[in-house]
Amino acid sequence: MKNIYHIVIILLAGVFSASAQQESQYSQYMYNTMTFNPGYTGSREVISALGLYRTQWVGLEGAPKTMNFSIQSPLGTHANGIGLNVVSDQIGPVKNTGAMASFAYTILGSTDVKYSFGVSGGFDNFSVDYNKVNRERMDDPYMVGTVSQFSPNVGAGFYVHADSWYVGISSPKLLKTSYFDDVKQTTYSTKSHFYLIGGYVFDLNPYLKFKPAVLTKYVSGAPLAVDVSANFMFNDKFTLGAAYRWDAAVSALAGFQITDGLMVGYGYDYETTKLGNYNSGSHEIFLRFELTGSSKSRLVTPRFF
Repeated sequence: MKNIYHIVIILLAGVFSASAQQESQYSQYMYNTMTFNPGYTGSREVISALGLYRTQWVGLEGAPKTMNFSIQSPLGTHANGIGLNVVSDQIGPVKNTGAMASFAYTILGSTDVKYSFGVSGGFDNFSVDYNKVNRERMDDPYMVGTVSQFSPNVGAGFYVHADSWYVGISSPKLLKTSYFDDVKQTTYSTKSHFYLIGGYVFDLNPYLKFKPAVLTKYVSGAPLAVDVSANFMFNDKFTLGAAYRWDAAVSALAGFQITDGLMVGYGYDYETTKLGNYNSGSHEIFLRFELTGSSKSRLVTPRFF
């Protein structure tokens, strides 16, 4: 069996070099938009908290695991918002934990359209646990224990939405950071990622809604990444859909509105690349809790986005 070190090198090459997508990947991006667009902050107009866990490429040793927690709240009477987003990514012995606080300023249009400008600021902590690596030289002074490096970052986003559609563009981390550049062999640099998201809600009948959505990701040095999804909501309670990540994976999505303020969702990815021969897919689950008592309209019809 290949040792963990070799597995990590393969994963890092695949995730960071070939695709150059260094930010966390989500199949249910339509539910945690604030993670990559601070302009979304407060747009739900209630206190909203979401917890998400993703385990990718199950069965492959050292495969990525992601935990995400976010909370947002409206601020004042002008539809502004504040929020906090915490993400932890682990790939073998490599772990990156970050926290970003966000603020969005909203301008009300002449109709039901709202324009939100968001900014965020926070930090990342990148660490490597060499105790999880099979080393050729146990006395290597650069590969002992756990080493970590802290770095600040800022992000910005623009989000426009109405009752039946939304579109947003953002970059959650604008600053480029190089880690461990005092040791050339372990240098790792992050790049700015740019996101474009959009979606529309079609009322097919009083009991059925259809929502297509798309998320486009761009980072210098990598092909454009596109996620396309289509979800159906039945009786404002049950959501069922599918998604396609261009040249990468297909996904099955499901969600259930347990109460007006509590929703649970699950996603399963099947890898369409050759990597799919070595794992049994990816699983993603989220739980969202909202204080809906401050918004009577939400008690009648939960928000689809």
